[in-house]
Amino acid sequence: MKRTLLIAALSAFFVNSKAQIAPDITSWIQNTTLTGYGGIVSNVQLVQYSATYVYVSTNCIPEYGIGPWPTDPNVPAAQNAVCEFPRNPVPNTGAPTATPLGSIGLWSNGVQMFNPEDGFHWNSSTSAWAMGPGTSWNRNALIFEGASFDSCLGHPAPGGVYHNHVNPKCLYNDADSTHHSPIIGYAFDGYPVYGAYGYADTSSIGGTVKRIRTSYALNTDTSRVGGPHPISTYPMGDCVDDYIYTAGYGDLDAHNGRWCHTPEYPSGTYAYFVAIDSNLNPVYPLIIGPTYYGIVGSTSVHVTPAGTDTTYNATTGVAQVQNTAIKYQVVPNPVVDHAYIYMDAGNTNNITGKLYDMDGHMVKTINYLMQPSIAYALDMSDLPAGMYILAFEGGGKTVTEKIVKK
Repeated sequence: MKRTLLIAALSAFFVNSKAQIAPDITSWIQNTTLTGYGGIVSNVQLVQYSATYVYVSTNCIPEYGIGPWPTDPNVPAAQNAVCEFPRNPVPNTGAPTATPLGSIGLWSNGVQMFNPEDGFHWNSSTSAWAMGPGTSWNRNALIFEGASFDSCLGHPAPGGVYHNHVNPKCLYNDADSTHHSPIIGYAFDGYPVYGAYGYADTSSIGGTVKRIRTSYALNTDTSRVGGPHPISTYPMGDCVDDYIYTAGYGDLDAHNGRWCHTPEYPSGTYAYFVAIDSNLNPVYPLIIGPTYYGIVGSTSVHVTPAGTDTTYNATTGVAQVQNTAIKYQVVPNPVVDHAYIYMDAGNTNNITGKLYDMDGHMVKTINYLMQPSIAYALDMSDLPAGMYILAFEGGGKTVTEKIVKK
């Protein structure tokens, strides 16, 4: 039986106006029942928001089939991630923020998007590739990791993070050149990422649709001072630094975006567009340019939301005011080896579970308890039989339950 340890102060449902329910809330593909790779609950599990931020909870596993990954020994795993996106994105008028290794945003199905680098750079002192980002001559992930991409052009990283460095071709129809592409994700600066096609005229909505072209092209200077040589061994394009931006060469700016009108933003927005060629092959800079256009908040994939009180339900189109209670289920109790914790939707954000013995010593901690339909395993197999206290903490509240270990 589910236990409610505090009385909910508010649990009413209400329909929001269009001013409240914006594309940054409605564009996520929500799901709490469908599973993907390994039987993991797929797509986005929870969308919460305040006036300033949207928080997206996801396992980073798509609904569509993924794998295999030739030459990649890693295996996708549930990430239990919570990511933050500014609701009122602001252009960065200062020094631009570089897109880091690791996650630079989320696709609309909750899968992480990575920058175009694979995490190695050329060390001129040893004339060899070295692990980690460098100030220049960083390897192009499409070239060096492309062989490990599956048919959806994604692969898992160490730790099981399934991600795309390039156009996520299974997420939308990247061959449809007759319609404006949908929003397929958001970058961490809060601006949308579209598929490869948009309106030719940036000044209004509608009209001719075209493939939106990047303004980066291979450098014709092959000297690569301080970089890998010879070119016959390391062709141009092996390094992201082999590409240069030329204003007007394509349709997009140095961040791989532009200001334009879109179906979701008829009044106009800045937007990124994934880069593919006429044969639908990914081309540099793949998703976002070397830097973000806007001011970036957090790039963490384990954010603790603040000031969020509304959960959006994509199925009903209704937002639910968050409960002030912590609702959950712990089974079984008594426990033989593992207890499994299930959280209700509408709880406060990122609850922490702490297990104490009867002397008051904390013996176990489990973090980021938030997403509904996920079984959070609490391993008690190494603990002696007896009585324990499981405390849930979050949103300024603490509730407890007695757990018996057989």
